Order: sequence, then structure tokens, then C-alpha cells
Amino acid sequence: MTTSTDNLIRFLDHWQPQRIVVVGDFMLDRYVYGNAERLSPDAPVPVLTAVRIEDSPGGAANVCRDLVALRCNVDCLGLIGRDEPGRKLKTQLRDAGCNVAGLIATAHRPTTVKQSLVGLAQHRHPQKMFRLDTEQNQPLTPDVEQRLLDRARKVLPAAAVLCLEDYNKGVLTASLCQKLIALAKRHNVPVIVDPAAIDDYAKYSGATCITPNRFEAWLATGQRGNHGELAHIKHMAAQLKRKLKLEAAVITADKTGLVLLENRKPAVVVPGRARSVYDVSGAGDMTLAMLAAARANSADWPTAAALANIAAGLEVEQAGVVPIPLGDILLTLLRQKHEKLGKLRTLDELLPEIEAYRAKGNRIVFTNGCFDMLHAGHVQLFRQARAAGDLLIVAINSDPSIRRIKGPSRPVNTQKDRVLLLSELESIDYVIVFDADTPTELLRAIKPDILAKGGEYSKRQVVGANLVERYGGEVMLIKPVKGRSTTHLIQRIADNHTQPAKPRGRGYVTD
Repeated sequence: MTTSTDNLIRFLDHWQPQRIVVVGDFMLDRYVYGNAERLSPDAPVPVLTAVRIEDSPGGAANVCRDLVALRCNVDCLGLIGRDEPGRKLKTQLRDAGCNVAGLIATAHRPTTVKQSLVGLAQHRHPQKMFRLDTEQNQPLTPDVEQRLLDRARKVLPAAAVLCLEDYNKGVLTASLCQKLIALAKRHNVPVIVDPAAIDDYAKYSGATCITPNRFEAWLATGQRGNHGELAHIKHMAAQLKRKLKLEAAVITADKTGLVLLENRKPAVVVPGRARSVYDVSGAGDMTLAMLAAARANSADWPTAAALANIAAGLEVEQAGVVPIPLGDILLTLLRQKHEKLGKLRTLDELLPEIEAYRAKGNRIVFTNGCFDMLHAGHVQLFRQARAAGDLLIVAINSDPSIRRIKGPSRPVNTQKDRVLLLSELESIDYVIVFDADTPTELLRAIKPDILAKGGEYSKRQVVGANLVERYGGEVMLIKPVKGRSTTHLIQRIADNHTQPAKPRGRGYVTD
């Protein structure tokens, strides 16, 4: 399968939930937000007055959240402490839909907690001030390792992929990694590893794929060249793949995108897209999750890598670590496909995008009309309609349709010009043209949550009102702007042209 946008969209159209096992370092990310507006009287340090505390799954737990967002069924295998953070982490993962039976609580070590202190000074944007880590990273004891292996033996036979998420906190020891990789091979389950930042990857030998970033690859290979050059990244991928006996190696390279090297094929560069980077945290987790989920859905490596690159790119645009839903990835692909179209869509082009938005819980608003000569009344209609939902579709009558309805002198502005003008309005998300006298067929196909019309109509006069209300939608009447209508504007123009020109000086002014 080639990785064209159309092929990626078709691949996602056939996406199925898959079971994936995640083993690694489960952590709790804790953010303490507050105001930092004074210095301590006993030391030259800022004082943070805590306002709220937010907890979220981190490390391997964040990979599990990412996989759930990609519609996967997830088994979690790892360690937590018998403490409040451990209970909270387990509850959050269970509430997210993960199977947490493989999270072993131990009294011998605390749950790993990454606590960030985030201060707001003088009402400016929040700034991370400090991070406090609570952790113990001694290797697993033999009895805990055995308990994790026993759990792996129960869940791996039904799994599509095994993910190893290593932060070098003592869970993924060389012994456990090799036993898990051997166990996965017996069940024909591929193993994808997001490695720790360490200088020896021997414990991952025999895995299917490894996904370091370029700095981690540089550290593991010891190649101290210019690790920013593509040729050097490809060379590191080749060395890792050969030394660890991998099927594929994926090295992420920030704005460059990522480099994929698989068996008996030349290295492939999957380029990144220009993005407004907000926070790179979580991009590696998202890469691992999408690679695993795509391979579980039988994607070839180029397809999986292309989707992982998109998912990681969307992740870095978010503030903090936020799982990227599958629907967002589909929407990104659809926008890439149609980016040259602007806001104009045919019905066939529009429906997949609408379904992707609807899957995210967005409310779809629809309005229709000729919109022959834009005026303040139209702008108010669009603004209020858009404010009622998350997406506004404006359907306009084609030129032949308007002539049938309003006579041969209309429209004043052609269909092409009307589309251009409407597309420039910020409140409008999509424009679609229909040739029928009414938008009934469009309403049946799109099924908007809200049908918006100007308040000069009563509800029983709104075409399609009964249809929309029958399937549970809403009809919204928006108060018109007095004295603002296309007919009124045309009449004023006609009246001005029939008035005799007034003398100005010695001559007359004409237009």
C-alpha cells in the first residue's frame, strides 16, 4: 500500500478495534497550578500559592490512553505503589477503558510521580517553575517479574501487538524484556519498543521494531557525528536494525519527520509538516501508540509510519500531553486532501468530514438560501447560527435554481462569486451548492443537529423543518435585521438609477 492521502483515508475507513498489551513504567503526572507573585522572605525563590491540582496518566500509562483514543482495547502490565497516586492512576486507567488487572501494587516502592509546579505571575501565561519526582528505579525482584510474566501469558495469546514503553525505572529489565519478546514470538505477536535513553539496547534484541528519537539513537549507537543529518539518521537506523535483529527501525527526527528502515528496502523519510509547536511532551508515546494500532490493523510499515507521523504532529500542537483521537487523524487527512478546495465541497466530499466531526461530538448547523447580495442581515444569521454549534454549513442555490425561483433577472451575483464571498466569512466552515429548488435531499444526507433560518419565516414555512425534527434535530429561527434584504437592496439600487442626476457645478456626474 502506498501512503498517499487517499490510501490513508481508505485505510482508516476500515479501522477495527484491536487488543494491545502495554508493559513498562507506569507513572502519574501531577500538575500543581497556582499564583507566583512574591518571593520567599527567607530565600530568593518564588512562592507558589496552589490553586488547583490535576493528575493524569504518564509514561506507559499515557501510551495506554493514546491507544484507547485510537479505539484499541488495552491490557496494562506494570508496577504501582500501594499508595494514593497508585490508586488514582489505576482508577484513571480503568475509567478510560483499560484492563488494569496486570498493574501490580507493591509496598516496596512508591508509584512514580512526576510533579510539576506551574505558576502564573502578573496574570501572564502559566510557566513551569520546578519539577519534583518521586520514584525508585531499582530492578524488579524475581517474584514481581514472575507475576508480570504470568499475566503476560494470559493476555498475549489474544493480543495483536505488544508494546514495551521503557523509561529506565527498573521494570523493563534485560531479563523481563527478553522473556516477553520470546513469549510474544511464540504467539506470533509483534513487539514494538519505545526505548529508554540508555547507551545499550541489547535487552531489546529480537523485537520487531524500535522507535527512538534521534538523540536516543545517537546515544545507543555511539555515533557522535552530526545526528541532525538525514544520512546520519539512516545510518543509525541501519545499525540498530542489524545489531538488534529487528524487522524495522523508526527514528523520529522532530521537524524532519521520521525515518523508516525495514527489511530489504531502502530507508524512507516521512516528512513532517510545518506546525505551531506548543509542547513536544507525549509525541514519542503517540508515535508508539499509532505504530502499534496501525500494525494491529494490518498496515504495512510505510502506512503505519505515515499515520504515526501525523499523530505525533497533532500531539505537539497541544498544550500538555493530550491523547489524539482517531477521528482527529482522519479529519487531518481529509483537510489535506481538500486543502486546495477552500470551503467549497460537493456532497460526497462533505459527508466523510461531517461524520468525522460528529464522531467527536461536534454539533452540526445548517442554513440555506440564495445569498445573492450579502448584507448585514446575512452576517448576523451566519454568526448566530455558528454560535449555536461547532460547525456551520451554508448551502446555496445554484444559478439555474435561482432563475427558476426568482426569474431571469436573478441572480445578480453568479454562483462562483457567491461561493467566493461566503468562503471569506469566518463564521462559515463549509459551502455547498445545490441545484434543486429546496435543500431537502441535502438535509436527508447531512442530518444537521440544527437547521437555522431567518426569523422572517415561521417554523412551518421552513423547508425541511419537519424532517429535521423527526430525527431529533432542532429548528432555530434567527431574528432578521430590519430593512436588510437582497430584494430591498436591489429596489434601492433601482430607485437610485431612476432619479434624475443633480447638477454639480457646470456639468453632471454620472456613474
